[in-house]
Amino acid sequence: MPVVIDRKGLGEAGPGDLAVVHTGRGRARLERVLGPAKDIEAVLEGLLVHTGARTEFEPYELPDPPLEGRVDLRDLTTFTIDPETAKDFDDALSIRAEGDGFRAWVHIADVSAFVPAGSPLDSGAAARAFTTYVPGRAAPMLPSELADDRCSLRPHEDRLTVTVELPPTGTPSIYRSVIRSDARLTYGQAERRDAEPEIAAALELTDRLTAGIRERRFARGALRIESPEISFEFDGHGGVALAWKESEPTAHRLVEELMIAANEAVAELLSSRRREALYRVHERPDPSAIEFLLKKLADLGVPTPPAPERMSPALAASVAAATSELVMDYIRRAHRGEEAFPALVLRSLKQARYHPENLGHSGLASRAYCHFTSPIRRYPDLVVHRALLRELGASDDPGPGDLDRLAEHTSVREREAAQVEYLADELCLAWLLEDELFERGWEAEWEGEIVGLIGAGLFVRFGEAFEGFLPSRRLGGDYFEPNDLGTALAGRRGGGTYRLGDTIDVRVEKIERTEGKVELSPPGERPGDARRGGRRTRGRAAPARPGTRRS
Repeated sequence: MPVVIDRKGLGEAGPGDLAVVHTGRGRARLERVLGPAKDIEAVLEGLLVHTGARTEFEPYELPDPPLEGRVDLRDLTTFTIDPETAKDFDDALSIRAEGDGFRAWVHIADVSAFVPAGSPLDSGAAARAFTTYVPGRAAPMLPSELADDRCSLRPHEDRLTVTVELPPTGTPSIYRSVIRSDARLTYGQAERRDAEPEIAAALELTDRLTAGIRERRFARGALRIESPEISFEFDGHGGVALAWKESEPTAHRLVEELMIAANEAVAELLSSRRREALYRVHERPDPSAIEFLLKKLADLGVPTPPAPERMSPALAASVAAATSELVMDYIRRAHRGEEAFPALVLRSLKQARYHPENLGHSGLASRAYCHFTSPIRRYPDLVVHRALLRELGASDDPGPGDLDRLAEHTSVREREAAQVEYLADELCLAWLLEDELFERGWEAEWEGEIVGLIGAGLFVRFGEAFEGFLPSRRLGGDYFEPNDLGTALAGRRGGGTYRLGDTIDVRVEKIERTEGKVELSPPGERPGDARRGGRRTRGRAAPARPGTRRS
């Protein structure tokens, strides 16, 4: 919609710029210029503003909490492991060999010491609920003075934490503490053991400990689904230089297992005393959904475990876990269905959410689970910290008044943030694809994999990370419709069958760059004029692919 801005208020804004404006009574006030609309980094910032993820912070003070009453762990060898671009370090680790086992300390930033319950900043953090991440930037839940400094476990600085001490055997100990990290490692450095000898030795011990924890978790029935995330590199001139799928490094698994163990320890303590908090729950799947999953996979030629004649929710969870093992093993052996088959498993499950009561976590095969390890970027973790510290007699901060409402709000906000992050990835991929086609030519052919389908057509993953929609009307002289299981599009008059996981050659027909959508065509189809020279048209936009991401 057009808005009127006084010329004297335009500042540095010019034609083609993205800008934030405040509107009212038919006029507008320019708040800030984001940059040219052809600059992907300006577009990503605009996305954060437009979706409401980027907000102003409420008034707050920076307290100086005392160290008295905390366990002093500054002499422990301690380190953090995070992505290379991370600024906020929620968690740090310490470990040492003890007898035939290991003693580990998981240190989590004590955000509750800096954000009083019920304060304006606390209310704002609850409303935001999460930090929203898009490539190259973030809309943080807390101001950078807290998120990136006072609460962040930066190396060589005293930091206030809540520590979960995991002994070789027996019950974990949990207490407020003060630490001083010795090293800030990236995942790559941890993988290569690129650290001081003392830190490198600690990494070896942690690797041995977490390998055992991981195998025990899968042995008890946890799902084994791997879904690589997409990473991006910008070219510094408003474009995207590179996109790749980030396979999970050993160092990431190393951190993940200890975070899961700490989350379980806190949840076990709170649930054993019947204390309300915000538990992370993932209920057992519906037996009918798992039965349907097995039929789909069998139709696609993927091995499945035997299904009992009568399947309870508990048995359904067990079958789902066994299925995830077979699916991942099949993908590794057959090199087929890397995207499509794990998505089928995930869509057969219920969605994880927050709840005031402990209902267990089926995906992790955990009796009690909560989010405790990321209070800088997730508000539910801060709620859990306060509940835990009240229970330990270490704080008298009150809990939220309506946990049911807060559980629903944070669950919704998590899904909204995930949608923003997903769209940001799609925008970056569209920018990169248009540049690649400028170099290769729009007639370039790509080999892809069918990763999803609806009545209107196929979703195809091609190249390293691109995805587009191939309308069924482009598939040739037949009427195509999904089969009863939704695993294939089949032509009514024998025009062929297109199955999930199949390879297919495609060509890019059109890019709706500002929506992150790509329309495809078969290689034999004559290229349309609309796409020549990288032009974008207002033609029919490809529909959104059915969601495959699960929390």
